Amino acid sequence: MKKYFLFFILSLFTLYTKAQSSYTLEDYFNYFEEANSKCQQLHKEGKYQEEEGIFISNLKKLEEVSLTENDPKYKKNQNLIEAIKANIYYNLACVRSLQNKKKEAIATLEKAVALGYDDYRNVKTDKDFINIRKEKKFIALLKKLKPFDKLVILQQAGAYQKQQTNTLPRFTYQAANDPSLEQVRNYFKLDSVAGTGDELSKIFNLLHFVHNNIVHDGRNYALCEFDAIDIYNYHKATKKGVNCRHLAITLNEMYLAMGIPSRYVTCMPKNPNDTDCHVINSVYSQQLQKWIWIDPTFNAYVKDEKGNLLSIAEVRDRLIHNKPLVLNKDANWNNKEEQTKEEYLEVYMAKNLYWFSCPLQSKFNPESRFRKSDTSFVALLPKGFTIQKEKEEYITNDPDYFWQKP
Repeated sequence: MKKYFLFFILSLFTLYTKAQSSYTLEDYFNYFEEANSKCQQLHKEGKYQEEEGIFISNLKKLEEVSLTENDPKYKKNQNLIEAIKANIYYNLACVRSLQNKKKEAIATLEKAVALGYDDYRNVKTDKDFINIRKEKKFIALLKKLKPFDKLVILQQAGAYQKQQTNTLPRFTYQAANDPSLEQVRNYFKLDSVAGTGDELSKIFNLLHFVHNNIVHDGRNYALCEFDAIDIYNYHKATKKGVNCRHLAITLNEMYLAMGIPSRYVTCMPKNPNDTDCHVINSVYSQQLQKWIWIDPTFNAYVKDEKGNLLSIAEVRDRLIHNKPLVLNKDANWNNKEEQTKEEYLEVYMAKNLYWFSCPLQSKFNPESRFRKSDTSFVALLPKGFTIQKEKEEYITNDPDYFWQKP
């Protein structure tokens, strides 16, 4: 089945206003959340016929949702409903395959693809399709989906290009003795958290501290200031998780407070209509004289086959050129779900390493929610790829500029 189905749908839902009708998208999701939970339990119990009935009911309920055409979000809500349908049809195909309803399963999967479902690797590896995997129509459908493989898309990205960057400003890093960062250091007792080991052990200890003490919830845009202390206290007071951006900002401030140069980097997909991105940290190790990949959401870092820690740029390059990558064994989501190299790097991050956005000024409270912020952003794009300028004030195709040493 499609993993994180409910999370995917609700993540999209939080981005759009609900439809103004007698039966709204919000009404649907209130119904759907309970139905989806029931489906997950039935799937575990092998009660596929009952599960199939719920998915059919989900589709009928979705047809009852009407959208107001003069709503500014009308087109986006239409696209959202299409995405929901595609995922429901995908899961319906799974349960029909498990019941050995081969023709129905393939026809249902074809409907999912026609509605925009394009997760090639999930279709290829999903064990629910074991009964139809050798069917000619399934093989043909898989071939049709191959160009949409997130890793293939990344591998087809244009090369970078050396440019004159004299007119572009340098990245800056707030000094550890800044009063706000000193407050972060003292508030969290970071000297104790980081420990007395070498620089790398301190980097990892701070990573584990944030991962273990603040829950991730990609649906939630926290109602607080975007600094480590407020984000941490928001989570403790509300018991709500925070998104990957909040986690990376929190960890970034802790590194800066300990005198370790760090940035938080937004990793972006090629598709401008894809609302899912991921934010991680790029941390400069004086010990190694290089940037390294640090992800507080998944407690993750990456090495090559020889055990060398890798940077974001190196991971991207290795994915493009099919070179070995090793994910740390304790990479996980919320200490609940283990991450595999294939799922995390070859699918999720392959999608989200097409281009990057990063603040020029790495500092305390860089994107204040309630106060005017003077933070500027720079984007690194592959050659031939363009974006609509939003918060990115500077755009470059030169990786040497973007990943310059502090």
